[in-house]
Formats: sequence, structure tokens, C-alpha cells
Amino acid sequence: MRNLITDVAGVRVGQAEDLRLASGVTVVVFDEPAVASVDVRGGGPGTRETELLNPALTVPGIDAVTLSGGSAFGLDTPSGAQAWLREHGRGFAVGAARIPIVPGAIVFDMLNGGDKAWDRYPPYRDLGYAAAATAGTDFALGSFGGGLGATVADLKGGVGSASAQTRNGITVGAIVIVNAVGQVTIGDGPHFWAAPFEQNGEFGGRGLPARMPDGALTPRMKGATPLTNTTIALVATDAVLTKLQTHRLAVMAQTGLARAIYPVHTPLDGDVVFAAATAKRPLTDPVMGLAELGALAANVLARAVARGVYEAEALPFPDALPSWKQKFGGP
Repeated sequence: MRNLITDVAGVRVGQAEDLRLASGVTVVVFDEPAVASVDVRGGGPGTRETELLNPALTVPGIDAVTLSGGSAFGLDTPSGAQAWLREHGRGFAVGAARIPIVPGAIVFDMLNGGDKAWDRYPPYRDLGYAAAATAGTDFALGSFGGGLGATVADLKGGVGSASAQTRNGITVGAIVIVNAVGQVTIGDGPHFWAAPFEQNGEFGGRGLPARMPDGALTPRMKGATPLTNTTIALVATDAVLTKLQTHRLAVMAQTGLARAIYPVHTPLDGDVVFAAATAKRPLTDPVMGLAELGALAANVLARAVARGVYEAEALPFPDALPSWKQKFGGP
């Protein structure tokens, strides 16, 4: 186990970024079409092709998911991944045509100090292609891919991931771009809200504070205008799930964001959680088995959020927010 979403059989991740731009993309590619759905809870989401993930609609599976910077410009990212998939013969068959199905979501990272003065067309389509072309089982956390330009209320954000297994050996993993208006740490200290779910010191092993700091429950938010924040994620499993069950997995996984970010799902966020199943291992029970899987999905997503911030590095620009390790000095 790598403690990454790629511990799920049939899932690969690629990333591409541009430091001058201070933005990038993360692409999750499925070796075979995956059953998928989505749950949207933020007040200002930016998405592509999420409507077809409604359990009542026709498309049975997807080929990839993109998690991108760039605000609405980043919605070009799926086009790049789609181009790579088409070159490799992937896609939903409609007669002789094959149409790769690539939903995506974006975060707002347009005011982080990077040079956004691109030419006529933004770079996200090309970044999406490059990320898909390099997808594999190992990838970096923190200030990479779609997490390069991400921030939270008082710290640098980033891309995070984690994984776990049920008692019956089904794997569930999460990947997330953490760009929330709220905090992932408690008050002014180094402790993560997700501390109770940490495994093996994966984000510093600090645990919870001995006592709740004064004012810790007063919401602290970065200076923001609507649509400038968002946390976007994918949870994946090797379980055999229906589209309806996959939707329930996405709903339960959203709890992980509530465990790791405070406040969350605000009018200033566009929080989106995708869920996907690669159908390698059957559930032992369609109800209790899904309940256990969803509980673990929430846990791994909370852990992934904390790891994304813990592993991040500050951007090299004046007035950039510090990284967790800069501010608190490592474990």
C-alpha cells in the first residue's frame, strides 16, 4: 500500500504544472471505464459533465476525472485528457465513434501571484493532455498538479491522497485539491482538524491539542470574493458498485471534508466530491458493506486533505502564504 488513491486497482494519476503560471492539473485515469457519480455541496462549483453522473442518466462509466486549477479556464483540462484517451482508443461507443467521458472540476487559483497573462487560449488543455500521458501509480503530494496554486485560510494548500482497506479487503482511496476558504488546522497552532483519523504519522503525528485554543471555533477565512475557493476530490474503490451505490459513496465521503476543514461547504467554496468504482471485488453485503466502505471513504478523504496541506511548499512570490512546515517546523 502506497497510501495513495492508486492503491485501488485500475486507477492511475498524472500531474502537470507550470510554476510561472502557479497553476496546474491532476488527472485520474481509469484502466477500464469506471462506474461513477458525484456530490456537489459548495456554493460556487465549477464542473464539466457532472450531470451525466446522475444515477438516473444513461452513461454507464467514465474514462478519467480531472481536478484542475485555473477557475473556469481549467474546464479545458478534460479536453486535453480526452484527446489522449481518444488516441488510445478509449471512449463510450456510439456506433463507430468512441467518445471518452471525462468529467472535471476546478479550483480558483487566479490571484496567487502567478503570471496568468497567457496568449489567446489558456494552457489547461495542453496540461490535461500532458498529465494524462504521464499517469501512473506514483505521484507527488503538496504543491504539484492541480494543487500547485492552492491555498487555505492561512497556509499553502495542495494535492493530497490517502487509502485504506475494509475488513474484507476492499480498497478505497482519495485524492483531493485543497483550496478551501476555511482552515485545516486548529486556531493558530499546528494541529489538524483531521488528527483523529491520522495513520502512521502521515501528516506530522501532532494529534489534537491538549485543550481547544481560545477562539478556535470562531470561523477564520482567507480574504475572498465569491468563487475564489474550492476543495475538489475523488474517492475511488475496487468494489463492484452500481451507479446509485457510487452516488451514496460520494455523499458519505463528503463527511471527510467536514472533518478536515472548518468552515466547509460555504457560499465561497465550490466543494465537489466524485466517486468511482473499478468493479474488481464484490461487496459482501449491499447495505452494510456499502456503509463500511462509505465510512472509510470519509476517513481517507479527511486524511488526504491534511496530507495535501502538510506536504505543500509555499509559492515563490511576495506575500505568498507560508507552508505548514515553514510555519511549524516539521513534525
